[in-house]
Amino acid sequence: RAGFANQPEARSRDDGLTLTNVWITAAVRCAPPGNRPTPAERDACRPWLDEELDRMGGVRAVVCLGGFSWAQTLRVLAARGWEVPRPRPRFTHGAEVRLAEAAAARHLTVLGSYHPSQQNTFTGRLTEPMFDAIWERARSILAVGQDSRRTTG
Repeated sequence: RAGFANQPEARSRDDGLTLTNVWITAAVRCAPPGNRPTPAERDACRPWLDEELDRMGGVRAVVCLGGFSWAQTLRVLAARGWEVPRPRPRFTHGAEVRLAEAAAARHLTVLGSYHPSQQNTFTGRLTEPMFDAIWERARSILAVGQDSRRTTG
């Protein structure tokens, strides 16, 4: 619905789905017991996230699905030279922070969304219109190229 894919859903690896201007990744690579990654799991998975960021270059927007993703994204970006405000912006659905990279004249907007888990969707904590609004915001940031709004959640 947000225009990042050529078809509404994927059913298999070879069903023709292609993504444009979007990369999907995870801060951790496993579903730990209790769905709560430990700091050791977070740190063990970090090299994959760093490598993906290195390969992408030119990232202008990041959508974080959940508080864990939000915290890890800000942690990783700060370590990579992005100017993350102190105190760090709090996660909430619709949180948004625009970061500058100290070593280059570029910006990146980090957006927060509740994770689209059954726990959040079945309870109504995250609705389709709420989730769609996050992706519409990401699309608008990419369309403008360099967003001038700066808000933190």
